[in-house]
Amino acid sequence: MKTLLALALLGTGASVSAQDRHLKSPDGSIDVTIGQDAATRGPTYAIAFHGRPVIAPSPLGLAFESYKKLGPDTAVTSTTRANADTRYAVLAGKTSSARDRYTELTLGLTEMGGARRLLEIVFRAYDDGVAFRYRLPVQPGFNDLRLAGELTEFAFPADYRCWGLNLGRFDTSHEGEYDPLNASQVRPHNLFETPVTCRTGIGDTSFALTEADLRDYSGSYLTGRETGALGFATRLSPRLDDPGVAVKADIRTTGLTTPWRVVMLGDTPGKLIESTILTSLNPAPKGDFSWVKPGKTAWDWWNGPTLKALPSAGMNDATIKAYIDFAAANGLPYMLIDDGWYVNSGGGPVVYPGADIMTTVPAIDLPRLVRYAADRKVGLWLWANWRVLDAKMDAVFARYAGMGIKGFKVDFMDRSDQQIVEFYQRIFKASADHCLMLDLHGAYHPTGATRTWPQFLTQEGVLGAEYNKWTRRITARHNVTLPFTRGLAGPYDYTPGGFRNATPATFRIEPQTPMVQTTRGQALAMYVVFDSPFMGVSDSPDNYAGAAGFDFVRAVPATWDETRVVSGAIGERIVTARRSGRDWYVGAMTDETARTLDVPLDFLGSGRFTATIWQDGAGPTDVVMTTRIVTARDTLNLTLAGSGGGAIRLVPIR
Repeated sequence: MKTLLALALLGTGASVSAQDRHLKSPDGSIDVTIGQDAATRGPTYAIAFHGRPVIAPSPLGLAFESYKKLGPDTAVTSTTRANADTRYAVLAGKTSSARDRYTELTLGLTEMGGARRLLEIVFRAYDDGVAFRYRLPVQPGFNDLRLAGELTEFAFPADYRCWGLNLGRFDTSHEGEYDPLNASQVRPHNLFETPVTCRTGIGDTSFALTEADLRDYSGSYLTGRETGALGFATRLSPRLDDPGVAVKADIRTTGLTTPWRVVMLGDTPGKLIESTILTSLNPAPKGDFSWVKPGKTAWDWWNGPTLKALPSAGMNDATIKAYIDFAAANGLPYMLIDDGWYVNSGGGPVVYPGADIMTTVPAIDLPRLVRYAADRKVGLWLWANWRVLDAKMDAVFARYAGMGIKGFKVDFMDRSDQQIVEFYQRIFKASADHCLMLDLHGAYHPTGATRTWPQFLTQEGVLGAEYNKWTRRITARHNVTLPFTRGLAGPYDYTPGGFRNATPATFRIEPQTPMVQTTRGQALAMYVVFDSPFMGVSDSPDNYAGAAGFDFVRAVPATWDETRVVSGAIGERIVTARRSGRDWYVGAMTDETARTLDVPLDFLGSGRFTATIWQDGAGPTDVVMTTRIVTARDTLNLTLAGSGGGAIRLVPIR
């Protein structure tokens, strides 16, 4: 329950002392210092973790068109302190329950001259990070907002080692490698996707810069500071219809509240993965979402589709039925029908003339397929190009929800400007109204919206397994970088499950039934290490028939009650343990270097467990499976090949 600690409001024209103000996290490990820049007389903030500086004094404020700013030449005219400590349920994700505990400080700032506009800045300190946002209250003479950007910066006191995805452009699928770089290499013309993850160089202390609760605003990027100093500045995606501004709004009745700017903090990079700060910074859901059911899915696109029993496999009833049968036989609750099922689809990002999402191609009898799947306890999902869907969203959702479709995969937005953010809000509401689950592809980074909209199970915005069909970019190093970078923001539909495993030397690019340049053991580990409550079982059913390790894929859940990162180093290795009920699952992955990794089982609690262990064998498709009885006092060793991995299932002995 939120508790008001102190409230101090001063009359117009008065000013609170300009001395620094401090906000400490509930456990005292984080200290935020809010001060004033001597030159600009604008607000600044700095962050220390365990008494050591992480973010140096950095400017705050908003920038309007024509270079007008709000922040400099202001005085603090009000302060409010509060705190909160609550728990909330998470319907699908890395935990089933999260703690929302923070301290809060809100500053009211008034311009010292001119229009004397008001700006509020809200700071929150959690035990695992800091967040702040701007508010423009309703005020006389401030009606139509034309925001060009922010003055928000993240100044570094040292040349940190960071990992970031430099996209370099605003129209992008948000997919690429998070490459290592030093902060001194960042330039003002760069456009880094968030999160950007950095290490301070003091022990394993790590932090990530990102955003939360993106609504009625533009998505942000990180770029170099114009001064050339170490750190990052914030840059907003411009509007397509008015590129000189990023955000337009009529603020006469509601004012404006920006997204949260977030600094995630942890003693190790693994602690960042465990954090729930981004969902905590989003509003609670409204309504009944008990119909949302996470789960794994069969899929007809990545693998061709190819089926030995169907030489004419393609977008037709016989093929879809075969995939439904595969899902039913292996306990997969869903089957996803990808591009090509509606009239004049099949163009991916290109909308062909006459595309009609309300009419299926002649070879597809969708109502019959829905009934066929339902009889086998399998639900169907449909793919859609976002432009075709948006033209008649409510009608489309009403039609297919009424038919029994369970969810939609919506693709190729490839932007993060204010208009596309507004599209996200429309599709969130419409899919919830029609009880349809959602998977967004060609999507900007997550901002914690899965809390407000639990039917939004997963999304892309990740360089995933599909790239094996046409590139050599999906390396083991890339895979073990993702959990510490893109994965910090939220679920990612990487589409794992490739069982045509090869070494990097023997890997070949094959558009049909693609190969992967990592071992079978790493393929299994992805189902634990990667976070996605709608998890693809992406290969051809033919490649799973009798395959070593597929028993683990059948058993592993898609959503979790608890997540622990046992150990890890960005771009090198990771060991993650996740609990579902009383069962625990462990996934371990390495880069191109072979390793033996220790897995202490102290997370198990009391009792004895049967440990079933899958680890790399002699070749990339080989799996060595063993079992033993263990307790929390034991440590298991996983032997991983280069580009390899391993998995463990731990079931209590009752």
